[in-house]
Amino acid sequence: MPSATVNNHRPSELLSRLASAEPEVKLRALREVKNQIIGNRTKKLSFIKLGAVPAVAGILADSADDVIDYNNNNCNVNNNINNILVQSAAALGSFACGFDAGVQAVLDAGAFPNLLRLLSNSNQKVVDAGARALRMIYQSKLVPKYDFLQQKNMEFLISLLNSENENVSGLGASIITHSCETSLEQKVLFDAGILRRLNSLLEGGSLSQRYSSLESLASIFKNNSELVSKFAGAEIERPLGSIIDLLKDRYPRTRLLACMCLIVIRNTSPHLLQDIGVKSKLIHILLELLDDPGQVGDEASFAFSSLIAQKEDLQKLALEANAIDKLHHHLQKGSLRPRRYEGILLALADMCSKLESCRSKFLSLQVLNLVTDALTDDSADVRTAACICLKSVTRSIKNLSAGYFMNEMVVVPLVQLFLDPSTSVQVAALGAISNVVVDFTTHKCIFVQCGGMKQLVQLATSMESAVRSNALWALKNFVFLADNRLKEGVFSELTASLLSSLICDPEPSVQEQALALVRNLVDGCMNSVEFMFAEDGLILGAIGRQLQNASKAEIGIQGMYALCNVASGNEFHKEAVMHQLFPQMVDKNESFMINFLQSNDSQLRTATVWTIVNLTCPSSPGAFGRLVKLRNAGIVSQIKHMVNDPCVDVKFRVRTVLGQSMAFGDN
Repeated sequence: MPSATVNNHRPSELLSRLASAEPEVKLRALREVKNQIIGNRTKKLSFIKLGAVPAVAGILADSADDVIDYNNNNCNVNNNINNILVQSAAALGSFACGFDAGVQAVLDAGAFPNLLRLLSNSNQKVVDAGARALRMIYQSKLVPKYDFLQQKNMEFLISLLNSENENVSGLGASIITHSCETSLEQKVLFDAGILRRLNSLLEGGSLSQRYSSLESLASIFKNNSELVSKFAGAEIERPLGSIIDLLKDRYPRTRLLACMCLIVIRNTSPHLLQDIGVKSKLIHILLELLDDPGQVGDEASFAFSSLIAQKEDLQKLALEANAIDKLHHHLQKGSLRPRRYEGILLALADMCSKLESCRSKFLSLQVLNLVTDALTDDSADVRTAACICLKSVTRSIKNLSAGYFMNEMVVVPLVQLFLDPSTSVQVAALGAISNVVVDFTTHKCIFVQCGGMKQLVQLATSMESAVRSNALWALKNFVFLADNRLKEGVFSELTASLLSSLICDPEPSVQEQALALVRNLVDGCMNSVEFMFAEDGLILGAIGRQLQNASKAEIGIQGMYALCNVASGNEFHKEAVMHQLFPQMVDKNESFMINFLQSNDSQLRTATVWTIVNLTCPSSPGAFGRLVKLRNAGIVSQIKHMVNDPCVDVKFRVRTVLGQSMAFGDN
């Protein structure tokens, strides 16, 4: 007998019992399936593979049809049917809860419309079960967006929010959180009076309704300063007060969601919530919430990051609140869940993104050792976050100059991540190494010895444009102010043909970084300029073609600076540059040089004028001939109109060009 009981609980046996004609057997099987899969992803997957979701969805559909039949015949619905509806909805919700494979299975089984049907059931337990299941499903991005722009959909949403059943009103809020993305959708919701209803749920609703409302408000406010202003103005009673009050709530999740909502409001409309007391309170609450052992503690660091990201004033306040010490303390605990581990690393990254004082604190606590340990974590998200953290810390010019980061503890694990199976990890590792290899000391050989330079060249040919671009960025920084021997080593690996093809890459970001790499390669001694003429001047020709058709200013800037460096060379080099600038002595109206000089981008104007300075240096034998060509192309005339350029760098070099021109008798 005991063995038979055990067999009854096996997935395959439970599946056969779901097909039973006996309502009681079917009901017990539904309960057992639900109980086995709650919080157990392995069990969920096992049942999904056996086809349990379509079976449960079928039971839901049949029972919902039975309810319609009973209602049509004016009969009371059998309790077993209601219980089966409740348990089948609960089982489907459990399959979907926090598990995208489960959500997809539920959607594929066609259960979604039948779950919606439960909301109109006369039995409140059935309604509640349907609403709970739908809320779990709406946590996933796999669910199609709800169309707020259709009047009937908006009416249905309002009916959900006005329901006295907290799971039903919570479902309405969950739909908003899931589907509200565009400014038009936000406006439609505001115009329908949704914010007033959500605000009332904040003040008088249950705990669950409070959670849902805070999340929904954040979705409606995000990046919409107009709606935030209306909410904070006179159109809503007690505008921000109801949310600020919740910062003192006894429940950690309420405090977290209130913080997150206020952060969205502040990031959307920076002029609001400027009171230093509110800002300090947000920082202190989020740092305290890190101590929560559950999901609140996992998410608190992400909220903290969104609060301080790119804001020096808040980073300074957080430093004074000992944020780095507290984040370091949590890292020291070890055995962190991946989500919490990732969040703490990203919070440290944002703390160290701007202020040298924060980086100094980070290094003084020796947090660097713990971050480099995270580079080998099993989670790709954690490895990515560790790289992003290193990228922020290694922005320190002071410590780069001291060669602090160019050591095996930092470099070797980063180089190993160049071959990570995750593209996001590769890109993040390349971003970190791009800072490390700037290193102003003579320690760059460490990077070469561990195979880093060769791997960067290989990654420059990756199928992923983000990898190609970041690999070139790292190479660009690696050759910055490097000696000629190191440059020759990089160039021999790259080859002129590969560099020229990268300059003409389909992706503008790759073109820009390839040109920037060439700019740094030919910067310096005369020998470096010769790289441009390898393989019959392939690279120089590629630069000329890209400048003729530059798709954005950044490409023009890097291309012109590359030519500017070549034009600093000898007479042969200068003439080669002229050939790229004016390949067929085109009409002045066709010259891209005129467009560059008239650009709104001051860096592009600076690079272009500087190139002309190098081409017309009076000590060069062919300077006068080049000046004549520039004059005939309308370049000199354009430069004369730039003597009062708003950019100081441009103005200075314009006057240099005109001074050199006067040396040849040009008035």
